[in-house]
Amino acid sequence: MSELARRRFLGQTATGLLMRSPWPFAPAGKSGKMISTILPYMARHIGDIAFFHGMTSKTNTHGPGCVFANTGHTSEGFPSAGAWISHGLGSLTDNLPTYVAIPDVRGEPPNGKANWSNGFLPAKHQAIVMAAHQPIRNLARPAGIDEAGERGTRELIGFLNERHAASRPDESALQARLAAYELAAKMQMSAPEVSDFASEPGHIHQLYGTDSQNILTAAYARNCLLSRRLLERGVRYVSLYCASRASGVDGLLNWDAHKTLKADYERHCPVFDQPTAALLSDMKQRGMMEDTLVLWTTEFGRMPTRQEGTTGRDHNPDGFTLWMMGAGVKGGTSYGATDEFGRRAVENPTSIWEFYSTVLHLLGLDYDRLTWYHNGLDRSLADVHGKVIRQVLA
Repeated sequence: MSELARRRFLGQTATGLLMRSPWPFAPAGKSGKMISTILPYMARHIGDIAFFHGMTSKTNTHGPGCVFANTGHTSEGFPSAGAWISHGLGSLTDNLPTYVAIPDVRGEPPNGKANWSNGFLPAKHQAIVMAAHQPIRNLARPAGIDEAGERGTRELIGFLNERHAASRPDESALQARLAAYELAAKMQMSAPEVSDFASEPGHIHQLYGTDSQNILTAAYARNCLLSRRLLERGVRYVSLYCASRASGVDGLLNWDAHKTLKADYERHCPVFDQPTAALLSDMKQRGMMEDTLVLWTTEFGRMPTRQEGTTGRDHNPDGFTLWMMGAGVKGGTSYGATDEFGRRAVENPTSIWEFYSTVLHLLGLDYDRLTWYHNGLDRSLADVHGKVIRQVLA
C-alpha cells in the first residue's frame, strides 16, 4: 500500500515532522513518574495510579473509538461497561439509579447514548443521564393533589401494572419499563437532594473549583462533585465525561487538536486538571477509595508527528495510555510501553478487553463467566480476548 493510499485508508492528513511536547515533563511522587507540567494537580496522585501505556484501539475514528472504549465493540448495539457491571453486581440503592452517565456541559460524546447503552441486556441496565447543568425538574405534586390522593393513584397504577406484567412474563422490556417508572417516583425526593450542593462546605467548593472564573472549569467541577455525591449514596457506576465532543466552534468543545494543539490544550487541561484531582482527593480523604475503582479512558491517542502545515497532531490508535486507581490497584505502576517516538505499542500491547477483564476481576467478577446469550453466542464485555493484567494488582 502506498503512503498516500495508507493515509486515505486511515483518514489521516499528510504527516509532518516529529513534534516535541509543548510543555516539559517532571518527576512526580515517590515513584518519580514523569508527568506533563500542564497537569500540576493530577501530579499529586501519580503514586496511586496504575498506567497502561501500551493501549491499542481497533479504530481511529471518533464515534467508533468512543463506543469501542466503552463497550469493547466499534459498532453500536452492545452493552457498555457500566451496563455489564450493573448486570453483574446489581444495585446498592432503591432510590437512585444503579448506573449514571454525566455528559459534559459542552455536549454528549461522539455517538452519544451508545456509550452508556444497555445494548442487548435488559433495559434496566442502561444509564440514567444526570448532570449538574441539567438539574432535576420540579417533581412536586400538582396543585390540588394531596399526599393521600397521590399515594392512592400510585397504588392503583402499581396494581394494574402487576396484573398486566403477570400475563406477559417473557416481556423483559415491559418489566424494565415498570421498574423505571417506579424508580422515577422514588427519585422525586432523592435526586434533587443529590444535585443540591448547598450542604457542601466552602472548602469543598474551593477544592473542586466550582466557583472558578472559567465557566467551563466550574461546570466540570460541579459534575465531578455530583459524581462523588452519587457514589457515596449508593450509585454503582458513574460515567463522567470531560469536553468529549468531537466537533465544535473555534475548538472550544473538544480535545481533537488537529491544528493548534498547544493553544487547545492550554484551554482544556486546566478545565480537567483541578476538578479531577479534587474528586480523587475528596474520595480518598473520605475513605471511599478503599472500595471504589476509578478508570480514566479515552478513544485513542495522538501521533508523535505534527500534521503537515499545522501545529497539531492526528489520531493514533496504535499506542496510547489509559489508567486506573483505587481499590485493589497497585499504585505507581506502569504496564506496557510504546516505541521511543510514542508511535506504536511495542511492550505488552494491551486492548480494551484486557483492561476491562482486569476491572471485572477487581470488582470480584469473572470476565469469562459474566455473559449474556445473544444471537447464538454467549457475549461478554471482554469478548473472546479476556486476560487479567496481574502486574497492576495490589
